[in-house]
Amino acid sequence: MNFTTPEISTNSTTQSFRPLQILEMCLHSISFLVGLPTHSYVIWLIITGTGSGVASEFFILNFSVSEIGNCLNGLISLLAFWYSDLSTLKQCLTGLTVTGHPLFQCLMCVERYLAVVHPVIFLKYKPLRYRVICCTAAWIIILGSCLCCMFTIDSHNIVYMWFFMLQFLLFLCIQLFCLVAVLRALKQSGPGERGRKRKEENHMKRRMIYLILITTATMVITYLPLTLTTLFTILTKLIIQEVWSPAVTCYVLAGFVQPVLYQHRTGKLSCLFSP
Repeated sequence: MNFTTPEISTNSTTQSFRPLQILEMCLHSISFLVGLPTHSYVIWLIITGTGSGVASEFFILNFSVSEIGNCLNGLISLLAFWYSDLSTLKQCLTGLTVTGHPLFQCLMCVERYLAVVHPVIFLKYKPLRYRVICCTAAWIIILGSCLCCMFTIDSHNIVYMWFFMLQFLLFLCIQLFCLVAVLRALKQSGPGERGRKRKEENHMKRRMIYLILITTATMVITYLPLTLTTLFTILTKLIIQEVWSPAVTCYVLAGFVQPVLYQHRTGKLSCLFSP
């Protein structure tokens, strides 16, 4: 993943790296070394049936597959510091980063929204074939994004900035709407049940509310800094690495929250406290 200028990222090997370039290299290394085994483990858990099954977790499965491509992009971006021939492949995989991550997260949020707010519609479209159709359409969009990034990053940087800023704003608005609606629905009182069943329902609601709050906070940390930085770049027409580095750092680190939450939910991270 590379949101800085191509001129900064393709220094010759005879030049020493600056501190911000070293930070960028560290982020690429973390994305590959931590993200690849983490998401691979999530895929293995889903395929082996440790969770709720492939059908009910199909969006998470595709999200992790997309993130593995993002991790490989981190390795390619790291190698591109020394081998400039990899720049075209790096630009292509950038489309996977800026579209795949928010798109599959958006699908998961819409799924939770339908399950809580519109359960009848959720049960109607719960079968696997509908999830396959949605994910197929998502991968087609991601492929178009990869092609767009391949042809716009170098020659038309402002076009590229507008492209993924509008994407982030669209996906952010959809996810915020879904998460707020789910949160409001969960906080409403249910039927007048008493006793143990009532306590179990309240416990499940609390867990879901905590999950929604964590997801919302992660989403804001992931997208808001990048969106503001992109807007600043468009208005000033300057690409400043000092401004981009904190936003990219938030994006990379926040990307590990979803697989950690899934592993905690399946009981594979017993060291974490239960919400």
